[in-house]
Amino acid sequence: MAHLLIIGAGGVGSVVTQKCARMRDVFDTVVLASRTLEKCEKIAATADRPVAVEQVDADHADAVATLIDKHQSDLVINVALPYQDLSIMEGCLKAGAHYLDTANYEPPDEAKFCYKWQWAYHERFEKAGLMALLGCGFDPGATNVFTAYLRKHHFDRIETVDILDCNAGEHGHPFATNFNPEINIREITAPGRYREDGEWITTAPLAVHRPFDFPRIGEREMYLMYHEEMESLTRHFPEIRRMRFLMTFSQEYLTHLRVLQNVGMTRIDPVPFRGHDIVPLQFLKALLPDPATLGETYRGKTNIGVLARGTKEGQDRAVYVYNVCEHQHAYKDTRSQAVSYTTGVPAAIGAELMVRGIWRGMGVFNVEQMDPDPFMERMGPMGLPVEVAIPDKDLLAQ
Repeated sequence: MAHLLIIGAGGVGSVVTQKCARMRDVFDTVVLASRTLEKCEKIAATADRPVAVEQVDADHADAVATLIDKHQSDLVINVALPYQDLSIMEGCLKAGAHYLDTANYEPPDEAKFCYKWQWAYHERFEKAGLMALLGCGFDPGATNVFTAYLRKHHFDRIETVDILDCNAGEHGHPFATNFNPEINIREITAPGRYREDGEWITTAPLAVHRPFDFPRIGEREMYLMYHEEMESLTRHFPEIRRMRFLMTFSQEYLTHLRVLQNVGMTRIDPVPFRGHDIVPLQFLKALLPDPATLGETYRGKTNIGVLARGTKEGQDRAVYVYNVCEHQHAYKDTRSQAVSYTTGVPAAIGAELMVRGIWRGMGVFNVEQMDPDPFMERMGPMGLPVEVAIPDKDLLAQ
């Protein structure tokens, strides 16, 4: 049994809070904290048991540590902004709490995310006897587990990995993002990158694309992007010769994004306006629908998975392991849309495995360093059933 502190009251925070509150045999108490207390109160009202709420500025490690001490929190789940990862990790070290997040650190003034800042905390967490688990959402998170699972059970050697993310849902808005608009748009407008033969290859944003026939959805156009799990997976599975991440977008979405870029609304540098400095992307975020409010009208499915190629007992093979999540299933379970759901459920699973001591260690870890089987066993019962396809032909053109 443990005392849990969740920081972040967006769509993912809502899912994590509801799922963890149901684990009465794992968590003695659940506390939800955010900069905006009203958001915490709204989420707490949806939980199956009392959830305490707190206001905290997670930019400040001392404030985080004070909150941990107040509630004697054993574990902190960070589903706040990626800008706040380091301050929350510092707070955990100050107060002696374990740490879990779903997205790696990104500096506020640069659209760049990588694990080097958080990996640098390994010795400090190790010396403190604490565990920090990074990237335990879906991608990153479940996709890392899928890769480890494939390597353990389906391959003697993996040659290539393609992480595929398809949202075939419709939310009824002309333009909206499925998670924090600021983070989402920074990610999508950044140059693409993939790993091949030990080198990172950079492409223009969304310049490389190809179709894929997703099980239970059909054919969709995918666009090559850079995503953080590739950095850790290529580090921990150096045998993989090539690794890519591809995500689907509708033409309507891409047209809106192109227009916003052309008029400067996706800029992240301050712009003077009527005697004040504003960041255009932050202003745009204030105008767009809150992703946490999209669930009620969302229809359709997501399909997120890992397509691996390699050898097993001397034979070439390809395997696709994936989850299909219906937006309305997510809404019925947690009043959220599927993108928040698929991120929040794995975080709750990871937290349970840490508290039970099934996933354990001292230091900073990525989820693929843990045994994938307990995580895979819990995904279906927690609402994200996993399917494994061994196709008789290559599903994705090389």
